[in-house]
Amino acid sequence: MTPPVSIVIVSRDRPAALMRCLTGVAQLDYAPFEVIVVACPAGADTALARPDAATIKLIRYDEANISVARNLGIAASAGEIVAFIDDDAVPEPLWLRHLTGPFSDPQIACAGGYVIGRNGISFQWTARSVDRTGTAHPLALTGDAPVVPAPPKGHAVKTEGTNMAVRRTVLAALGGFDPAFRFYLDETDLNLRLAAAGHHTALVPLAQVHHGFAESPRRNRDRSPRDLTEIAASQMVFLRKHCPEPDRDTAWRAFEAGQRARLLRFLQRGPLDPLDVARLMRGLRRGAKDGIARAFGATPALPAPQQRFLPYPGRPDAPRLRLGGRPWQAARLRAKAAEAASDGAIVSLFLFAPSARRHRVAFTSEGIWQQSGGLFGQSLRNGPAIRMRRFSSRLSSEIMRVQKVRG
Repeated sequence: MTPPVSIVIVSRDRPAALMRCLTGVAQLDYAPFEVIVVACPAGADTALARPDAATIKLIRYDEANISVARNLGIAASAGEIVAFIDDDAVPEPLWLRHLTGPFSDPQIACAGGYVIGRNGISFQWTARSVDRTGTAHPLALTGDAPVVPAPPKGHAVKTEGTNMAVRRTVLAALGGFDPAFRFYLDETDLNLRLAAAGHHTALVPLAQVHHGFAESPRRNRDRSPRDLTEIAASQMVFLRKHCPEPDRDTAWRAFEAGQRARLLRFLQRGPLDPLDVARLMRGLRRGAKDGIARAFGATPALPAPQQRFLPYPGRPDAPRLRLGGRPWQAARLRAKAAEAASDGAIVSLFLFAPSARRHRVAFTSEGIWQQSGGLFGQSLRNGPAIRMRRFSSRLSSEIMRVQKVRG
């Protein structure tokens, strides 16, 4: 028996991203699960316009505080497990099957998966721990089986807010997320609180989501920052809450230097100019002052479920269709793929050009997993830059590469 899961999605000012996320969630090969969307007016309208709107729990919330929004989602959840994914992310179809696997052990309170970046293939985040300054450190895990790491003293296992799940009873007892973290380090604070309470966290390499880093009021599409105020405020709150007082000044200076170095890299690349850097650093210092004055730790226990579990259809045991072809066949193949996806299949489309171009994977608005690139080019970036292959063998190898996460 698979445990019932509540998926909480918070969305603000990104209705197109939310639509794409929900299209991906609708393809999850899992049952039972419910979907809870906590959204601004534009996001709420998007959810209501979907044909599956009647099976979505919708909560209207239009303030820039992701912790409060997530807590509203938790309060509405009726699943045994509460999973979180961002509105600019899309889960692989077997995401929940893998992510919930470790919860068969009653000692596991939390699980986190791996996050794939914009090219749809390379990992953005894998296994990490986090220390009391909020700094993340890589964990050397091998293989793709779930692991319960034993991080160094003073560290906790880090999960990503766009790909994590927690037992509802544990989450409710801890009071959910701390509203002092309006944006940034909200899940990291929860990681440390889980560890302090003696709870175990599993990392699940095959529980994978694709994360797009969509444009927002805080960052541009190229990931260059628009504002550092809230990041700085959350960092200061985090240090006040978790970092020993003698170490705080050093930790803050390291954080400030890291942010400045990041801005200078964007300056060198072109998205920012010197005035932008100066403005952003002023915002960072304002955020620090806000973080010094901001109250934290208001996390009273959350109530028992206030609503019934609302099953979302998903696509449990859906048929799989894999299509492969050349770029000049793309229009015909996309039409066939779209028809199959609308009929309930989970569809992967592979388009290989006679070149050595690197591969990319995208989840389309029609609900198709499309991979494109050169027949002789890289998919995994640690492989050979060019490798001579026949079409049939390349197609077979790419299907096998994604089978464990897509089915």
